[in-house]
Amino acid sequence: MLAPAKARMRELAADYAQALPGLDTHSLMSGLDGVTLTFMAMGDRDGAYDPEHRVILINSRVRPERQRFTLAHEIGHALLLGDDDLLSDLHDNFEGDRLEEVIETLCNVAAAAILMPENLITELLARFGPSGRALAELSRRADVSATSALYTLAERTEAPVIYAVCAVSRLEADPADDADDARPTGKALTVRASSAAPGVKYSLRPGTPIPEDHPVAVALDTRIPITQDSYIPFRSGRKMPAYVDVFPERHRALVSFALPVKPSTVQDRREEV
Repeated sequence: MLAPAKARMRELAADYAQALPGLDTHSLMSGLDGVTLTFMAMGDRDGAYDPEHRVILINSRVRPERQRFTLAHEIGHALLLGDDDLLSDLHDNFEGDRLEEVIETLCNVAAAAILMPENLITELLARFGPSGRALAELSRRADVSATSALYTLAERTEAPVIYAVCAVSRLEADPADDADDARPTGKALTVRASSAAPGVKYSLRPGTPIPEDHPVAVALDTRIPITQDSYIPFRSGRKMPAYVDVFPERHRALVSFALPVKPSTVQDRREEV
């Protein structure tokens, strides 16, 4: 049920975006007749849509690109509430917390479709391939966070690729580690977010350390993009061969790990370390 719902949500969002004069804040709101936009402090919440009073609330204290994605997400809520058939199907197939989770997922799908249209993704993949540069360009041109761009690009990539956003962060002790094997704490280059193309059965967990001699670390240190045969540094210590494309950007590195096309990339199991 979720796949058809996502497809319908993308269709609603794409039709909405196509009718807009632009994708700036004012233009994004122009497709919702009688709905007002208010920025205010909202604590831990990013935003909300109040259909009764026809107002979208956005947290004024979060970063602009996060506000932008949240606005598109809340527009997704309005579009969903306006589609009686889709809403009815959701209530027939889901309930309780699961229903709320599905609705939030669909509104994220809508936000991605509004801010990162299919033609933009097609253009970037045709020009740069499934690369760190494509990820960087999508984030910049859509004016969304690298993490938002990452999930959308991964979903639209046909090749067996894992995308990642890596940055220096503080390492914490992992309770799952044995005392004798616990990794050291301190600052290190780690995976901040990661997502794989459909069909790829491996993943990189957030917090996975990047070795100092890995191309990702070298590119971030030198500020020079790197593309070369290397490996995916799983947290378990396993090194899976991959073609690595790194695009360094200030304090972070945007990365694609292209897996060799072998049966091992489509085994019905998942590497989670």
